[in-house]
Amino acid sequence: MNLKKMLVGLEGLKVKGDLELEIKGVEKNSKEVKEGYVFVAIKGFSTDGHQYVESAIKNGAIAVIIEEGCDLKSLNIPEGITIIMAKDTREALAIVSSNFYGNPSRKFKLIGVTGTKGKTTSTFMIKEILEKAGKKVGLIGTIATYINGKKLKDSDRTTPESLELQQIFAQMVDEGVEAVVMEVSSQSLKLHRVTGCEFDIVLFTNFSEDHISPNEHPNMEDYFNSKLKLFEMCKTGIVNVDDLHGAKIPRLFPENNITTYGIDNFANVLAKDITITNSYVDFKVKITDRNERVKTCIPGRFSVYNSLAAICVAQKFGISSETVKEALLEVRVPGRSELVDNKLELPIMIDYAHSPESLQNILQAVKSYTRGRVISVFGCGGDRDSGKRPIMGEISGRIADFTIITSDNPRTENPEKIIEQIEEGMKKTKGKYTVITDRVEAIKEAIKMANKRDIIVLAGKGHEPYQEINGVKHPFDERIIVKDIIEELKK
Repeated sequence: MNLKKMLVGLEGLKVKGDLELEIKGVEKNSKEVKEGYVFVAIKGFSTDGHQYVESAIKNGAIAVIIEEGCDLKSLNIPEGITIIMAKDTREALAIVSSNFYGNPSRKFKLIGVTGTKGKTTSTFMIKEILEKAGKKVGLIGTIATYINGKKLKDSDRTTPESLELQQIFAQMVDEGVEAVVMEVSSQSLKLHRVTGCEFDIVLFTNFSEDHISPNEHPNMEDYFNSKLKLFEMCKTGIVNVDDLHGAKIPRLFPENNITTYGIDNFANVLAKDITITNSYVDFKVKITDRNERVKTCIPGRFSVYNSLAAICVAQKFGISSETVKEALLEVRVPGRSELVDNKLELPIMIDYAHSPESLQNILQAVKSYTRGRVISVFGCGGDRDSGKRPIMGEISGRIADFTIITSDNPRTENPEKIIEQIEEGMKKTKGKYTVITDRVEAIKEAIKMANKRDIIVLAGKGHEPYQEINGVKHPFDERIIVKDIIEELKK
């Protein structure tokens, strides 16, 4: 593709060299550069791509995009290489990638879902409804990427880097996808991963404290403002008005066409007469012009909110109430209030809850319908917001009948130190607890102490099939671990 055409949409560029070059590919990793590519140097959190400009040119780059303020002389760029200087190379990568792949997001309906919690479940519900309505659907999110019902690959982050995202979009176009539903993280908005995407519908689920750390957001204001960028990118929005921050959005964007949903406050789409059990929720809601009874087999009040969000999207597509009801009854989401079938017939739930509010929500939800004890098994991730650790300890100590504090993804931190910080909060309560650092042993202890009236909540890992220790991801699928432990105990 012509280099000049690839730069359309970028302003304030400084250029040295030929812009009429024919470009064969885009790369931000110098090792992946091939002959005829353009290399985009990104300043990352751990490495600076500008250090690899020379290497990219040796591998065949004929043009480089670098960031204003870098030391041009130190880069040793030879004559004949086109140099483009941009204000922000993350933004440049996103725009250039979108242009190179033919702006694929214009060729299907793109639904962006943001919020602290509920993104994954909402996207799966929307996917299920659209597929049930006969549409070819793509999904991109925390768990995996799917194209037309087939899993393309597991995800290592909620929203892919812009280059990878445009590559996936182009593949979806090639496979005839009509609608794509995508989780949009605050980081992806802040770091330009979704710049260049053309959204048709954007959705805000809720907002609470999370992702406050040196490499993420410095404070809650920055976190919220990052999410709001999605409503600057699309005029058609859907918002949860029971959420205090969500309720502000229609006022902040008066020119946008915003549909609201909720349970407690007046909304365009309102749930009434709610029933919650240990295996499903059902409620009444007006779909198109009549009240319908909707049921979904994901227990908890939050499932009502996620269902309402999906119903709002379905209405934008004109999908029938019968199709919506069928889809919501059948939808299952890996690692989100996921009940694990087992030979001991114990209620064992795997949930991704890894923030104070999500842990409180899941424990309160199961507490409300469990006849026996709530046994909570959880830890906290390393190299993330350490301030939430004692808060989560206190929450589990206050709500659960018994807590086993264990390891999550310690990453580069010492697991024992993380556990000590969780214990600080636990000790403020009268909650019964024990510490078992090895997560497999912790799960085994929970299973040994439980009976059929109790419920075990394995919180934090959810869909993840690994445990990350010192930069290495070890196989760790809690469904398999539960099965293996029960096999061993039955012997």
